[in-house]
Amino acid sequence: MSSRPECEFSRGEQDALLALARSAIVAALTGQAPKTSDTEPGCFDLRRGVFVTIHVYGKLRGCIGVIEGREPLRAMIVHCATSAAVHDSRFPALRADELSGLQIEISILSELIPIEPDKIEIGKHGLMISSEQRHGLLLPQVAVEHQLTREEFLEETCRKAGLPRDAWRKPETQLSAFTCEVFHDSAPATAGAE
Repeated sequence: MSSRPECEFSRGEQDALLALARSAIVAALTGQAPKTSDTEPGCFDLRRGVFVTIHVYGKLRGCIGVIEGREPLRAMIVHCATSAAVHDSRFPALRADELSGLQIEISILSELIPIEPDKIEIGKHGLMISSEQRHGLLLPQVAVEHQLTREEFLEETCRKAGLPRDAWRKPETQLSAFTCEVFHDSAPATAGAE
């Protein structure tokens, strides 16, 4: 896998992308028009895969993304952020009164490349498994957050695709990897003392 710059997006660009995502979520939940800026960083026009993950007071409440950048990041961030907040069927839709606890994480994806199972690096690679017209994708941070081994990461990606856990071993299964640049805004204070 070709190496990528450690940090392709400047802090200012990251902040602008995070502000765009937050503005889209606030607009979706309150009915207010999204905030706009007279100047936009050039990264808004890049075409890259992207996932937006949202937490409320530290609890996962949505994650939606696109693998390929068919539209500029500007449009994809708005779409993914809004969808993660109100259309991720695994979670109840966010409410306007939860905005004070909202934390946003953005993962910008590299291109997918084929990879052999023994070349997967936990913490570096995200995975996509395809077989029988089913697809499953897990971001690199999933393996780290859940302390998965390489084999467990492969099995969980198969499970996400709705395939048997050992489907990654079958020759007809396609295994692809990607890297991500991941950044997030500051975590809000937790709700209530624990």
